[in-house]
Amino acid sequence: MSTTLSTTQIGASQHSTPHRLALLVIATAQLMLVLDDTIANIALPSIQRDLGVNTAVLPWIINAYLLAFGALLLFGGRLGDLYGRRRVLRVGLAVFTGASLLGGLGVNAPMLIGARGLQGIGAALVAPNVLALITTTFPIGKPRTSALAVYGAMSAVGMTIGVLLGGLLTGLLSWRWVFFINIPIGLVVLLGTRILVEGQRNSGKLHLLDALTGAGAMVALAYGITRGGEHGWIDSLTLGAFALALALGAVFFGLQRRRQHPMLPLTLFQDRTRSGSYVVVVFIGAALMATYYLLTLFMQQVLGFQPVMAGVASLPVSVGIVLAAGVSTKLLERFPPRAVAVPGLLIAAGGLYWLSTLSVGASYLGHVLPALLLTYFGLGMGFLPMTLTTVHGVAQEQAGVASALLNTAQQIGAALGIAVLSTVSTLVANSQLPQAAGALQRGLAGHDQRLVAAANAALTQGYTTGFLVGAGLLMVAALIVALTVTLPRVQATVESNAAAQPAPAV
Repeated sequence: MSTTLSTTQIGASQHSTPHRLALLVIATAQLMLVLDDTIANIALPSIQRDLGVNTAVLPWIINAYLLAFGALLLFGGRLGDLYGRRRVLRVGLAVFTGASLLGGLGVNAPMLIGARGLQGIGAALVAPNVLALITTTFPIGKPRTSALAVYGAMSAVGMTIGVLLGGLLTGLLSWRWVFFINIPIGLVVLLGTRILVEGQRNSGKLHLLDALTGAGAMVALAYGITRGGEHGWIDSLTLGAFALALALGAVFFGLQRRRQHPMLPLTLFQDRTRSGSYVVVVFIGAALMATYYLLTLFMQQVLGFQPVMAGVASLPVSVGIVLAAGVSTKLLERFPPRAVAVPGLLIAAGGLYWLSTLSVGASYLGHVLPALLLTYFGLGMGFLPMTLTTVHGVAQEQAGVASALLNTAQQIGAALGIAVLSTVSTLVANSQLPQAAGALQRGLAGHDQRLVAAANAALTQGYTTGFLVGAGLLMVAALIVALTVTLPRVQATVESNAAAQPAPAV
């Protein structure tokens, strides 16, 4: 469904300018968050050259945002319940906009990574509350359904705009503008929140320790993976990071078990289908973002694409997901979720295997494009059935938490996927040529064609190995679906859920 059509439907059903403006504010806020999932990827090679970022540190420019966003989503929703959704939304928008300014002014990798982490915190305050505000602003029925459809459409629109805008801003201006662009958008949305309805607050307590232990466990795990690839798996800090992740995770789950009103109700995992679906969403999120991350670097470093061209060349990511959404919706009317998700994940695994056969002189039209379309079409087919099975049969009072956990699983999966596949890629590339990415920059600067050729060969070996590992992970995900997702046909809920659920972000 297009944004224009949905907005028209809202206008027709409401005949209310305030409601149309409220929808514009909500949709723009969602667009800004999804935009930031993708816009910085295209700029990574430019950031690396300008700030001299080490290859092992580069993934954290993406992961700092993803980890903070995913790990604090449930906490952001809880804050909105207790202190008012519009109020928390405004705080989140202010944090996000201020962090974007800091990112654009970044003078080194630590400052930029810190700014990205702050952006993620702001996004975690915005995302669950902007969705909740739909229920307080639009009445039940067609107005709310249409508003949810527009909200969901912003994910697909944001992916497309993100890859194009990231390339245009980086190529025509500077990588700094992929952050500066958020400032006017954030300020306009912040002003527009005045027309949103606050809604009723809930009673209860805020447990800051729950958020800190949960987020800390995820950050420590991702850090352990990336450091292990660079310094070895028996390095003291690597082992310490894994131990910290395990300890914090144990504390987090212990707290959730004892809370009367936990941030993460563990009862959600008592159903085997639902538990398996959440695990699979982690795998899908990993493949979505890690593939995009590696392919962006491959196209710019090895194929020599300029940022604008890399942005255009990444459009099949959005096309594949959108096509898959339409196809899988029709299939789910006739077949159980497992029968749609397993073939989709195997198709995606086949696409990644195809990408693992890339060479230095690979053709974009003959090799990259069809493999990319296949991969993301398959991932899109796998994602929609999992959105239905994660929320199917959930009690009404836990529906919001179940949906938030779906987004959390996707974001955390994306961060861990980048950590794992970039670590594999870097290890393999550096085994072929020490500091391969740095060698490429030295070769280009010194016009040393022999060094450039050697670096391109090493980097290609690294990226293709990463794609091969990704294909293996998706085959594991398909097996998990086959063994755990036993829900029969859910055609009665497909249409409403498909409209309400956001598309997977990259």
